[in-house]
Amino acid sequence: MSDIKKNKDKGFTKAEKSWILYDWANSVYATNIMAAIFPTIFVSIAGTSGDMWWGYGTSIATFIIAVLAPILGAAADYKGMKKKLFTSFMLLGVVFTLLLALTNDWKIMLAFYVVSRIGFSGANLFYDSFLTDVTSDERMDKVSAWGFAMGYIGGSTIPFVLSIAMLLWLGYGSPIAQKFSIIITSVWWLVFSIPFIKNVHHIHYKDTDTRPTLKQVFSNVLITFKDIMTEKGMMLFILAYFFYIDGVGTIISVSTAYGTALGLGAVGMILALLITQIVAMPCSILFAKVAQKISTRKALMVAVAVYMFICFVGFIMGYTLEPHQDGYNAAYQSHSEKAISELGINFENTAASETAMQNYMQKSRSLLRDENAEGIQKLDITWENITEGDKALALQAKEELYSANMAFVSENENAMNKYRDAQRFSTMLFWSMAILVGTVQGGIQATSRSYFGKLIPKERSNEFFGFFDIFGKFASVIGPLLYSFVAGLTGRSSIGTLCLLVLFIVGFAILWGAKKPLEELEQSRRRQYS
Repeated sequence: MSDIKKNKDKGFTKAEKSWILYDWANSVYATNIMAAIFPTIFVSIAGTSGDMWWGYGTSIATFIIAVLAPILGAAADYKGMKKKLFTSFMLLGVVFTLLLALTNDWKIMLAFYVVSRIGFSGANLFYDSFLTDVTSDERMDKVSAWGFAMGYIGGSTIPFVLSIAMLLWLGYGSPIAQKFSIIITSVWWLVFSIPFIKNVHHIHYKDTDTRPTLKQVFSNVLITFKDIMTEKGMMLFILAYFFYIDGVGTIISVSTAYGTALGLGAVGMILALLITQIVAMPCSILFAKVAQKISTRKALMVAVAVYMFICFVGFIMGYTLEPHQDGYNAAYQSHSEKAISELGINFENTAASETAMQNYMQKSRSLLRDENAEGIQKLDITWENITEGDKALALQAKEELYSANMAFVSENENAMNKYRDAQRFSTMLFWSMAILVGTVQGGIQATSRSYFGKLIPKERSNEFFGFFDIFGKFASVIGPLLYSFVAGLTGRSSIGTLCLLVLFIVGFAILWGAKKPLEELEQSRRRQYS
């Protein structure tokens, strides 16, 4: 504690550096697994409903950790517990992320992803509350902002770039490249977590040698909840946070799954998200300075307003593309069925050949759309244990189906050109969204965390920060569920994206109306600890 006080105006302490470095360590999971690479892998394996299942999986994971969070947060207040719980959840996330590389079954992948995300979110629950153990109130904005900034420039960029390089080198569909992006996530996360485990210590705790009983844990949760509800300013802020951070988390989780469902280029989307990380690093630090000049509440309102605009751009991105996508898919499906039925080739293995031809046509659909002549030429019709006789027939079938596909392209040239124009427009909007997200994503998260730290009683910071994370984790349930439900109900992913606007509107309205109680509470805490 003395080191924290002495270091008020100096460089970062070893504990502060180690705390900041954990964001460098775990941000690779947020980028490679949650946001950019793995969602596109999962959707490509799971099929057309992959983005819907991805949303459900994300909701399940965040719901589970949200239910567990009250118990975990209260238990962490006791001596020696927080570090053990942090390490356990961190290792859970690392191990199950690694297991994602060992299967190609999308259902098993989804199960492993759910568990790995529970580990990731659970570790973050304790990581955030360690902020009050490593720094002072005066340095909290700076340390919190630098945590997010280093996460963006480190974990979210270096292993992300290596993963992209591997995907570009071996091809996006290469199993080796895909598994590399998963394995590097686990290794990076584990290695750079070591300084945190070694140098960050639990300073503020309940000094008792007895283990907390379940009754004591629930009693602490209830007391903290009552204190939050009776303090108007704190209650309004955490309610606003609940809504707007739900929208932020949902956009992170479903953006590339949404883009993949719309048929946007996977590599292009990943490169756009790389720009997000690069933009976010300086903007996170800048946002903390802006908050000091115009007030934290106003800075948060600006960020929420930007996210409202992002939701609208995301809606336009899908709404203008979906009619072309649906028209093309329907036309090609009809063409595919007709082309296969008119072949008139008698294979020895009828069932296997039928499936192989359907797979050939299914893969051709996106390649024709993207004018990928090389990819089409490399496609073959084959199956396990194919006979020599069927091989010759499969080659004949490929030639006839290829000719049918070329005729389809010629007959639908005008419609396909309009589809490609819509794709280019939507891709441009995706890049615009990526840049906009980068300007506010780190800032809104870092400033929310440090602002809450200024509103709470410092001697009970662990309890309150635990509750802060509880609201954050519960918030992450509504958005993905809302997106998946509306997208499934309407058949339009764009409508699901537009519905996220509601979350930001509610958060903005609460922050707008909470000016007086928030300012009074912040001033009261400042006088109390000055």
